[in-house]
Amino acid sequence: MRKVTQQVAFEPGGWTPERAERVAMLFDGLAPEWHTRGSPERTDALVDALARGGPFDKRRPCLELGSGIGLFTDRIVDRFGRGHVVAVDLSYEMLTRAPADLAPRAQADAARLPFRDATFGTAVLVNMLLFPREMARVATTLVWVNTVGDATPIHLSAEEVETALPGAWEGVQAEAGWGTWAVLRKSAGPNLRV
Repeated sequence: MRKVTQQVAFEPGGWTPERAERVAMLFDGLAPEWHTRGSPERTDALVDALARGGPFDKRRPCLELGSGIGLFTDRIVDRFGRGHVVAVDLSYEMLTRAPADLAPRAQADAARLPFRDATFGTAVLVNMLLFPREMARVATTLVWVNTVGDATPIHLSAEEVETALPGAWEGVQAEAGWGTWAVLRKSAGPNLRV
């Protein structure tokens, strides 16, 4: 997954319909046992990012991309409010196991999201592939979380995320528990603080 993560973020053509189909099938197959991957320690970085990475725009909805079975959705809803979060995943089987009452769920390919430009104030990606152009198109703030830091299979450093995003972004990054996080906002010039 490391190679795929780099290709998707940095190489034109790194995400193909065939690759999307293979990744969807992989996660569809993992869905029945995905709940075993949850633990309180895996939420530390997200909770810290949402607490210290703000302020966040609450006038527009929040996008949880790569929401899976909803292991982190409740934490995001706690921060943005019920009815203000949209949970999206490529895997249909993951979405069928997500709690229906926390956030509306949608199956979509993050390379071509079915949302208008600047629909979301914030996009939250936890252990998710980065589609830089789409993130910059649909949101003005990106919360990037690797729950087990650089041991996360789908991993990019905060600096790599900032480099991959088109245009100028600025933000903060930190470690919390097992994980790392970065909150990046569109800006007039690059400036990533630790």
